Amino acid sequence: MPRTRIGGVVRGCDEVVAAGREKGNVQTVFNVQTPGVGLHEFTAEVARFIRGSGVREGLLTLFVQHTSCSLLVQENADSDVVRDLQEFFRRLVPAAADPSMRWLAHTNEGPDDMPAHIKAALTPVSLSIPVMDGRPALGTWQGIFLFEHREGGRTRRVMARLST
Repeated sequence: MPRTRIGGVVRGCDEVVAAGREKGNVQTVFNVQTPGVGLHEFTAEVARFIRGSGVREGLLTLFVQHTSCSLLVQENADSDVVRDLQEFFRRLVPAAADPSMRWLAHTNEGPDDMPAHIKAALTPVSLSIPVMDGRPALGTWQGIFLFEHREGGRTRRVMARLST
């Protein structure tokens, strides 16, 4: 699957940083580097983990350990989809400095923090993806994305458990 390019920057994640195996399960942690707000695809890294596990059939569960980002399965063929989603969420939940957000009480971590929590509450923090023939059973144009809701670079931890 292709990685999404936006503005000439490849957005993805580091290699697997830890791996474990127990009867019927394989697990790992992905460190996803984000330069800031946006959808950052890491489908290739997930597929590499599944291939390396030797598991042919099962269920992959992904869970992000943060409250200001989320996980999505989304189209990865047209970067306009990514841009439109980002713009939709920016309009739906503007930064705390926007006059429409004066009602926010939690503002001590910056103007993007509470809006990021709201966006994460509206989108999933975990995904379940079937594994068939040693690959994630995604549709033709589907990719796995970390949706970063905060400004500035971050490293996000995504737990992965592959159950057979």
